Amino acid sequence: MKLADNKATLSFSNGSPNVELPVYHGSVGPDVIDIRKLYAQTGMFTYDPGFMSTAACQSAITYIDGDKGELLYRGYPIEQLATQCDFMETCHLLLYGELPDAAGKQKFTRTVTMHTMVNEQMQFFLRGFRRDAHPMAIMTGLVGALSAFYHDSTDINNPEHREISAIRLIAKMPTLVAMAYKYNAGQPYIYPKNDLSYAGNFLHMMFATPCEEYVVNPVLERALDRIFILHADHEQNASTSTVRLCGSSGTNPFAAIAAGVACLWGPAHGGANEAALNMLHDIQRQGGVDKIGEFIKQVKDKNSGIKLMGFGHRVYKNYDPRAKLMQETCKEVLAELGLGSDPLFKLAMALEKIALEDEYFVSRKLYPNVDFYSGIVQRAIGIPVGLFTAVFAAARTVGWIAQLNEMIGDPEYKIGRPRQLYTGATRRDVTALAQR
Repeated sequence: MKLADNKATLSFSNGSPNVELPVYHGSVGPDVIDIRKLYAQTGMFTYDPGFMSTAACQSAITYIDGDKGELLYRGYPIEQLATQCDFMETCHLLLYGELPDAAGKQKFTRTVTMHTMVNEQMQFFLRGFRRDAHPMAIMTGLVGALSAFYHDSTDINNPEHREISAIRLIAKMPTLVAMAYKYNAGQPYIYPKNDLSYAGNFLHMMFATPCEEYVVNPVLERALDRIFILHADHEQNASTSTVRLCGSSGTNPFAAIAAGVACLWGPAHGGANEAALNMLHDIQRQGGVDKIGEFIKQVKDKNSGIKLMGFGHRVYKNYDPRAKLMQETCKEVLAELGLGSDPLFKLAMALEKIALEDEYFVSRKLYPNVDFYSGIVQRAIGIPVGLFTAVFAAARTVGWIAQLNEMIGDPEYKIGRPRQLYTGATRRDVTALAQR
């Protein structure tokens, strides 16, 4: 961040003196106006619900250009990372700022692999949940509970503690997701295997049983690895901002990530792929492809309450770059599993085609996003709908950790404390109970 040549001048129509505000350049993207001293100089706050025009931090991790449909991790385009790197390389990049060389990748992968097991007592903690508990309810509890098992890495101000907690969280999240699935399914937990890849190990823990040998399908392994890469970080979204805000109080990393998991559970955030698949199921039940026209009419009717899920994005005003990659993966998975004629995929393609050609959606730039396809891919792999957001949480953990560590290392960081525009009652006095 460097000071721009120009300054912003805030003028008032009531005759109050003008205020000059510093303007800063980032390495790419819009300039920002520094309003930190605004209240001290004017006695006023800014008002920005949803933080539509507010940069709450400076970050060097992820950059999104919504108009171009561009996503960069540490400067690298997501298209290159998803096709030329695996998730462990992407994790190294997000955590440390650079892609590893061959030796560095091997060392980092080995370190993560050696931390995939969880304390055996976590199984007893898990048994306290109802069998039909939502996986995200279980995950929120399990991730927060990690701080009760790993006391030696809970000091957020200790670099060594942050390092080991980062590795532990990245390594153990797939194990916890698989445990939540097995608990729901009433099947025995499957321990991690150190000879498998990150994605392969997750598939094995999910779908293996003690009854027979489970062989990881390399196409599904690559597909899951790509899902992890595409969801690893996404700038200052709701859950990332939650992790930063929670961490700004000095709480331990496990608690901060648990807060991110809870935020991700929302249908407008991590639950969007689940909502998109449920939408496709609804259209399928009503008659499939033949009913798309009728469905589109309902979407356009503001009074119908029907929404087109999996299209559009708060930031992207162009085609979500992750959606193109996910579409390719979707085709590969369905072809591998012999599901090329899958009615849901056909329905999704028909819906995409109509939406991309319809002026109503084109003019509003409602393009398919990554959630539109990732739900279909996970369904084909065999992951139940209720677990989709938990898989998302496993992928996003590295981004949350990278953002949290960056915030702690920022000399300008302080506890988050938004201000408000108060619209309640003015000062008044309490009357005696008998007189009210």
